[in-house]
Amino acid sequence: MNPPVPAVLAELANLALRYTMPDAPPAERASNLGLSAMLLTLAAEVWDGAAANLVEENRAVRALLGEAGEDADLRLSALKAENDRLRAALIEAHAAAEQAGDTARVEAIWVELRASTERRKLSISLV
Repeated sequence: MNPPVPAVLAELANLALRYTMPDAPPAERASNLGLSAMLLTLAAEVWDGAAANLVEENRAVRALLGEAGEDADLRLSALKAENDRLRAALIEAHAAAEQAGDTARVEAIWVELRASTERRKLSISLV
């Protein structure tokens, strides 16, 4: 979620206020409102899948790290904080596995990183 959905929504609110003014240039208004509509559509898509993606990713990374537990707090802020913690630990585990020559563990980590990228793809993604 980069940039985060709340920041995008705040910017869109500012654009909406600015371009509802009668003195806004028509071409600029049309361009910015079209862009705003597209961004709102993407924000809705990201928002709809955010919790499910973070829970799935947190489970997968915990399994790779050999950690027990689950996400008890399903607020996006809590899921994201746990995801950040787990990803930091995964970076350390990945570096340690590479240094140790543990190719199976390195490949397992890469499998999850690729899966995480696929989960985060948007409907308009080109690849």
